Amino acid sequence: MRRFVALALSSTLVLQVAPLMAAPAAPGARAGRAQAPVATGALNGTAHSASGQTLSNYTVQLRNLQTGQVAGTSTSNAAGSFSFTGLNPATYMVEVLNPAGVIVGSSAATAVAAGATVTVTVSTMAAALAGVAAGGAAAAGVSTALVVTTVAVAAGIAGAVVVARNNASPSR
Repeated sequence: MRRFVALALSSTLVLQVAPLMAAPAAPGARAGRAQAPVATGALNGTAHSASGQTLSNYTVQLRNLQTGQVAGTSTSNAAGSFSFTGLNPATYMVEVLNPAGVIVGSSAATAVAAGATVTVTVSTMAAALAGVAAGGAAAAGVSTALVVTTVAVAAGIAGAVVVARNNASPSR
C-alpha cells in the first residue's frame, strides 16, 4: 500500500512539473542567454512661471497619456530643471503641481522613443501661482476636465464627457 501511495504522489508531482519544463522560451530568448533589455528613453525639462521665473522645489509628475497613469514624480531643482529616465516608449505629458498639490501647468503631449532624450519646457498659469502667493490653499489650477480630456484625446477616445464640480468650501 505504501508503494502505491508513493507512486501516486510521484506521478502527480511529475505531471505538475512537466508543463513547466516543456514551456517554450520567451520570444527572442535562446537557451542559456539572457534576453536583451528593452530600450528606454528619457525626458528632461524646465518648469517656469508665466513671467519666466524658474520654479524650484516644485513637484513635477509625468503622465502616460495612453494609460492615463502617473509614470513618475520628481522635484524641480534650484534652476527649475527636472528629468525622468528609463521611460518606456509612449506619449507623455508633464504636469507641475503647486505646494497645495494642484496642477498649475502642463506640457503638450510629448512622444518619447526608445533610446531618445526629449526636452520640454512647462509654463504655469499666472492665476494659479497668484492664488498660492495670496495664501489660498485651493488655488485655481489646471482644470481636471482639461487633463482628462487631454488623456482621452491621446488615447483615441472620441466623444468623452467630463463633468467638473467645484463644491469645496472656502474655509477648506
